[in-house]
Formats: sequence, C-alpha cells, structure tokens
Amino acid sequence: MKLLRIVPDNTNLPFMYWRRVTFPLSAALSLLAVFLFFTVGLNFGIDFRGGTLVELQSRSGPADLSGLRATLGTLGLGDVQLQQFGAPTDVLVRIAQQPGGEEAQQAAVAKVRQALGDTYEYRRVEVVGPRVSAELVTNGIIGIMVAMFGIFVYLWFRFEWQFSVGAIVATMHDVVLTIGFYCVTQVDFDLSSVAAILTIMGYSVNDTVVIYDRIREMLRRYKRMPIDELLDLAMNSMLSRTVITSTTTFLATLGLFFFGPEVIQSFVQAMLFGIIVGVYSSAFIAAPLLIYLGVTTYGTETEASSEAQARA
Repeated sequence: MKLLRIVPDNTNLPFMYWRRVTFPLSAALSLLAVFLFFTVGLNFGIDFRGGTLVELQSRSGPADLSGLRATLGTLGLGDVQLQQFGAPTDVLVRIAQQPGGEEAQQAAVAKVRQALGDTYEYRRVEVVGPRVSAELVTNGIIGIMVAMFGIFVYLWFRFEWQFSVGAIVATMHDVVLTIGFYCVTQVDFDLSSVAAILTIMGYSVNDTVVIYDRIREMLRRYKRMPIDELLDLAMNSMLSRTVITSTTTFLATLGLFFFGPEVIQSFVQAMLFGIIVGVYSSAFIAAPLLIYLGVTTYGTETEASSEAQARA
C-alpha cells in the first residue's frame, strides 16, 4: 500500500529565483497598506472608540431592522449602527460615545430598553468609556512591540543575528499587511483584532523558526553548496510540513468563520488572512532575506584553504 504524499519527494521549486518577484510585490503591498492606514484608517470598534454595544434577540420572529432604526433614531443618541448576525432574530446595536461619562452611557442603554420594551431580549451590554478605550489602544501597541522585541532577542540567541533580523522583517511584513486588510475590509478593529495580530505573529514566527532550523542543519551538512541552492533545498524539504500545517489550521479557522459567533468574526477573518500571509512570508521573505543579510555556508573558505595547502 502506497503512502499518501502531499508533496512529491522530488519537488524542486525555485523559491530563491521567485524572490525577484515576491520582494517587489511585498514592498508594494506594504506601502499600499501604510497609505491606506493614513488615508482610509481603521474602523475602530467600541473597545477603542468608546461607546455602548447592545446585543438583542427578537422574541417574536425575525428582527425588524428598519423598525429598530426608526425607533432608535428618535432617541437623540447620535450615531447608532445596527448589524444583523447569526440567526435572523439577532441584532447588534452600536451606540456612539455619549458626553457625560459612564452615567451618560448607562442612561443611553436605559433609553433603548424603554423604547424597545419587552419585544427584544438583551443578551449582552458592554459600555466602554473614553479613558478605558485610550488605555486599550496604548496597551495594544505596547503588547505588539514587546512581542516583537521578545522574538528578536530569542532568535538572536537561538540562531544568529541574521536569522533574527530576517524573522522580524517577515513578522513586520505580516503585521503591516494585516492592518492593510483591516483598512480595506473595514472590519471592526477591537481587542480581538489585537489578539489576532499577536496570534498571526506567533504562527508566522513558528513557521519561520522551523524553516530556519532546517536551514541551519543543512548549512552544517552541505558546507560547500551555494547558499541559494541550499535555501531552495531546505524550503522544498519543509514544503510538505508547511502545506499540511497551514491547510489544517486554515480549515479549522474556516469552520469558525461559517459557524462561529459574531463576536469573534473580526478575529477569525484576520486569522484566515494571516495564515496565508504567514506562510507566504516564511517562504518568500524570511528565507531569501538570509542571502542579503550575508549568511553563507559554514566552512567554505576554511575547507578551500585546507585543500590548497594539501595540494601544495
């Protein structure tokens, strides 16, 4: 009985040759993501903007969005957004930050309850003040920066500085493109989005470290092989593992996308994008960068001089 081979053993894809295309492509996409961040911007959720989130469930059949919008529009609460999710009976109501602090937010919720009466069940109510939202923004940025610094230090001690720089550049590439994804799709950017970015960073670094470990092993085994050929060999030898890991993770996350609750959709959508980008950056950014960072096969010059002395 033949064993199933996801990737044939004799696969020899020219990853290092493709860097002539992938490097300019990644640079262009990263610049576009930065441009979108400063022009379009992120669609910050309640966590970062402050305000009130109310999750409703209709007690009598599908929710009437037009009727809800008309009723809530007369309450003088400013920007009120409604979004249907999950079952036809479920509705998310986002109320803009009210002037007057937390008491004003609670008063807004009370107005909504009074206007809707008993026709809806209140499944969740979240109120975030401006001070808390500002602290969440700061803590989110600090968390991402600390994670990157920790990755940089670990890889420096675990491998060499070239590997550390390559992993950080690839990770930054993933973070920038993920932020660009949020700018394009305008999916709510909230605390779960920060968690998604940190998870994508961890996933990408894990894949990169596995590939780097194989590269380091082959650097010691094939001491006289040209570096670009060695990197291609390492990438192709890890291709089956990368395909299996990324595919299973993607399918599991896809299940959450179709059947998961609305509250985690911003996390799930970013993860689906991040899995693809993480695999791409490990293969086409992190590994080829080692060529430009000066990584060479170990012992090449020493062995060459030894052979020259022996011939003399």
